This record gives sequence, C-alpha cells and structure tokens, in this order.
Amino acid sequence: MPDFDSGSLAWMIVASALVLFMTPGLAFFYGGLVRAKNVVSTIMYSFMSMAVVSIVWILWGYSLAFGDSLIDIGGSSLLGDFKFFALSNIGAGGEGIPDLLFVVFQMMFAIITPALITGAFAERFKFSTYLVFLVFWITLVYAPICHWVWQSDGWLFKRGALDFAGGTVVHLNAGMAAVAAAWLVGKRRGETEGLSAHNVPFVVLGAAILWFGWFGFNAGSGLSANFQAVNAFLVTNTAAAAAMLTWTIVGYIQTKKFSAVGAATGAVAGLVAITPASGFVDASGALAIGVTVALVCYFSAKFMENSKLDDALVVFGVHGVGGLWGALMTGVFALESVGGTKGLIEGNGAIMIEQIIAVLATGAYSLIATLIILKILDVIPGLGLQVAEQTESAGLDVSEHGERGYVQDVAD
Repeated sequence: MPDFDSGSLAWMIVASALVLFMTPGLAFFYGGLVRAKNVVSTIMYSFMSMAVVSIVWILWGYSLAFGDSLIDIGGSSLLGDFKFFALSNIGAGGEGIPDLLFVVFQMMFAIITPALITGAFAERFKFSTYLVFLVFWITLVYAPICHWVWQSDGWLFKRGALDFAGGTVVHLNAGMAAVAAAWLVGKRRGETEGLSAHNVPFVVLGAAILWFGWFGFNAGSGLSANFQAVNAFLVTNTAAAAAMLTWTIVGYIQTKKFSAVGAATGAVAGLVAITPASGFVDASGALAIGVTVALVCYFSAKFMENSKLDDALVVFGVHGVGGLWGALMTGVFALESVGGTKGLIEGNGAIMIEQIIAVLATGAYSLIATLIILKILDVIPGLGLQVAEQTESAGLDVSEHGERGYVQDVAD
C-alpha cells in the first residue's frame, strides 16, 4: 500500500465532508426562500440528491466522468468508459491521495450540482419525476461535462480551459439546466409577484453553511494540503466577503433597506464566481471578482425576476451568470505564480479564447441535453413535470410528502 502524506490525506477527508455539508446548507437556503407550504418539499429535493446521486456515482457515474475514453475524437475524449463500474479496478493506489478518496471527494460535487437546479422549479415539480431526473441528468449531463473539463484526456482539459473547482462543471452547468427546467415546467400557478422569503433565518443559516462548506469545495480541489490550498481558502473568503458587501450596498441604494436575503445571496454569488478561479488568482484578483460578480448577478437577478421565465429562486441569475462570470474572470486574473498559468493581465490573451469555448460548450450542452431529458420525462405515463393545480395550491408539503414544515399545536 502506498505511503500517502498524512496531512493531505486528513485534509481531503475533511474537505469531502465539508462539501457534503453544503447540500444541507443549500436545502436550508432554498427552503427559507419559498413559501411555508413548500418548505419540506424544497428541502427534500436537496436531501434526496444525497441518496440517489451517491448510488449512481458509485455504480457508473464516476466511471463515465473519470474512466478511460469511451468516445474519442482526434485524441480528445468526450466520455469515460465503464472501467470503474461499481468501483471495480479502484485499488489502494493513487497520486497524492488514494483513488478511493478522490471518488468520495468528486461524489460530493455530483450530489450538490443537480440540487442547485431545483431552485428553478421549486413549488411545482413532481417529486417522483425528480428522482428519475436525477439519474438521467447525472448520467447524461453532469458526467460528460465533468469528463470534458477535469479528466486529463477530456477535450476541454486538453485545450487548456481553467476550472479549478467547478465554475463550469457545477455552476454554469446547473444554471443552464435551470433555464431549461423553468421553461419546460412552466410558471407557478396563481399570484407569485411580490412573494418574499418565508423564513429569513433559514436563508442566512443556509448561506453560512454554504460559505463554510465552500472552503472544502475550493481549497480541497488541489487534492493536497499545500500553498495552493491555503491560497484557495483565502481567495474564497475574500470574494464572498466582497460580493456580500457590494450586494448589500447596491441593495440599500436601490431600496433604502439592508436586506439579509440580499446579503446572503451576494455571498453565494461571490462564492460561485471564485470557484473556477480559486486555484489561479490571488487576493487582489478575488476582490475584483467578488465586487464585479455582485454587480453582474444583482442586476441579472432583477432582470430574471421581471422576465417571463419563472426561475423561482433565480438559479440562473446567481449560479449560471456567476459561474459564467467566474470562468471568464479566471482567464483575466490568473497568475502563473499561483496556479502555473498566466492570465490576460500577464499577457496571455489566448486563455480567454479557451475560457469562452468552455463556457459556450458547457452552457449549450447542458441546456439542450436537459431540455431533451425533461421533455421525455414529461410524456412518460405516470411521470410528467408539473404537479396538478390542486396539489400546487395546497402546497407540496402536504400533497406530496404528507408532512408540514410548521405545526401550530399538537391537535393541528
């Protein structure tokens, strides 16, 4: 058995747990934003992803994402094979950390990505269909994009696209899938204009858990306890803080109120944008990314709220736009002294072309593939996408789960 560095081994175990902890954080964040009659349903979307995606990842998801090339074009791979089906051929070896630990770490990313999408169709999506959707989406959307960007022979990886911890693989991917879902599922019935978060403490708690877990998300993506991990930790916190402060100030200028929901959303936007850049930029770059993404996402969110697309929790406005902005800004602010690659500010304009290609390819594939998956699920007897009007009106907690988020007294 190889002799692994104990510090890196311990750190990556902790980092994996931190990333998993983000999914319950997301559940609270989304759960607080919806109406009280849908809080259990919204939390269950994220919670159930932990179960379904874990099984899919172990059986075939990891193999499709990180296996040897199954589909190859000109020496660049589009999809992994089934070499690691049910974790076969995963031994005690590995580079830096055990291969099995890498499986675990990457599984946590796979779990939270489809959970992010659920904010787009919250309060109206059939839970039974969602369970099926998870299987197909991880298999046909997440695993291929993961392979393109993070596998050594993936076509975007070989082109030199930079994504340290998931700006394209996780956030842009989920954001574009959210657009497809909101479009096909359709709008929530009844009056939705002017709705506000039913539980602001849940929103703030969820954002705080996400912020905490994000240190594992970003600082763990170097797969080692080293300088790059420390830098990733620092820039993650810096971008989140800068974005949170900027969003709060802009919100105050617009409304003359210091919104807790706005502050929480701003922090998440900053965390999203620094994700692809965290292994390549320094603190000054993180400050610039945090401030600018807050401005971009703030006005994107306002635009989405006034659009005809009912992206209920503005997944595209924060994760889609934030992931896109972060990917582009990675190309701008990357420093050779941090991640080994020069960005635009060091004279490497060519990297911007690769970042744009990665954004376009990831976004287009996620949108189209998700549309196809959902369209098929919509016509399968017994499935369908949107719940019945009576079910939606009563609230998904009681109708779909037979439970309530809040009970006033024992007799209720």
